[in-house]
Amino acid sequence: MYKMSSAIYEEEDEPLIGGQRQISIGSLFSRRRTGFVAMICMFILIYLKLLLFFSALVESKSGMVKTVTPQINIPSRIKHSWAQYAPYFPVEDYRSPPSHCSITQVNILQRHGARFPTTSAGAMIQSSVAKLQAASSFKDPQLRFLKDYTYNLGVNDLVSFGAAQSYDSGQLDFVRYKGLIKGTNVPFVRASSSSRVVQSATNWTAGFAHASGGNSAPSLNVILQEALNDTLDDNMCPNAGSGDAQTNAWQAVYATPIAARLNAVVPHANLTASDVSNLISLCSFDTLANEKPSPFCDLFSQTDFDGFEYFGDLNKYYGTGYGQELGPVQGVGYVNELLARLTDTAVRDNTQTNRTLDADPATFPLGRALYADFSHDNQLAAIYSAIGLFRQARALNPTRPDPKRTWLASQLVPFSGRLVTERLTCSGRSFVRMLVDDALQDLKFCGANKDGLCTLDAFVASQRFSINDGDGDFEKCFS
Repeated sequence: MYKMSSAIYEEEDEPLIGGQRQISIGSLFSRRRTGFVAMICMFILIYLKLLLFFSALVESKSGMVKTVTPQINIPSRIKHSWAQYAPYFPVEDYRSPPSHCSITQVNILQRHGARFPTTSAGAMIQSSVAKLQAASSFKDPQLRFLKDYTYNLGVNDLVSFGAAQSYDSGQLDFVRYKGLIKGTNVPFVRASSSSRVVQSATNWTAGFAHASGGNSAPSLNVILQEALNDTLDDNMCPNAGSGDAQTNAWQAVYATPIAARLNAVVPHANLTASDVSNLISLCSFDTLANEKPSPFCDLFSQTDFDGFEYFGDLNKYYGTGYGQELGPVQGVGYVNELLARLTDTAVRDNTQTNRTLDADPATFPLGRALYADFSHDNQLAAIYSAIGLFRQARALNPTRPDPKRTWLASQLVPFSGRLVTERLTCSGRSFVRMLVDDALQDLKFCGANKDGLCTLDAFVASQRFSINDGDGDFEKCFS
């Protein structure tokens, strides 16, 4: 946020005559000029405040709703280099459907909002910070804050910033899709059972209800237990590998020089490449938790952050994405639930679905106009890969980033990131289109036209991998 200077500029005293201050013509003009400048500054300040106010408004049929997610004064390019720890941002402006089309159903799949580090990640971050704080001196002034720094982050839970993100997404979804909400046909909402996911879902419902003026008040209908079959969590493939080999290879490339640079100004810190990744991630976690720029961000350049972005890209690609043999199959259950909703037919799946819940109209109703599911970043990556979104011409190289890649964690799975599947009727025929963080996807795999529209039948036919329960990959998860 821009702030006006609080400095007060005073003129030199004019000479006194007879005990009275003598005001010269030059002084008069000077004061008028000062008053004019002050007036201009005041107008600029008012303009900036109005700009910030109106930029935080979302249009609603009944008026305007104000967003509540705090604005943090960090350059967008840096925030967008935080990979999976980036806060949500719209990758493109939302494109309304063609004029001859009307939306008949919406399926929202959304990651939870910003959180504290996980337990294991938090322990590693604290270890890296301790190495810096153990130094006897700092040769770089930007490191002096460490003398008084206290690590104050919790673990696993949603932070206030993340709660606000989910609330705002609920407001936005009401504004965008309010035409679908009629009578008792309110959104049907599910969440995976982690507390941060559940809280994201309930914040979304609160935002949705607020934007509707209280006329539509959805509730969290189903919580899927992560210890059981759960299509919103990647917990059902024990034989799946990890992306550690690929992320470690890139970390050695991008982070080793940074560690050497920091060690040169922090004697005896003995930072490693993995410490660098921990400290860069702290830039995001500390910033979002405290809702102000973290001093750790100042330790790194844009090039450093770009290296961290690719570190996250590799983590998702080789963790549950295309680069993991048993990654895409972990998204099959959700895709089969999506197909059931789009076609208003019973779920047919033999993978992650909870068949008891999906067979009960009370816990898996068909015929609703709006569904909202809340999940995790790893599961979103698996679902994208199961569907066929963001397929790369070649696998991501662990040591040489492709600047033209479209697999970017900050655009696929940021905090509060979302996949939206819209079903539409166009001139009497049913179509499907997909948006990820408001970017309309080119569904080449089902013959999409220039408006991103596939016929519903073509989209269903394109999902043979999921319809066939992963072509045998699900069995490999356990054999």
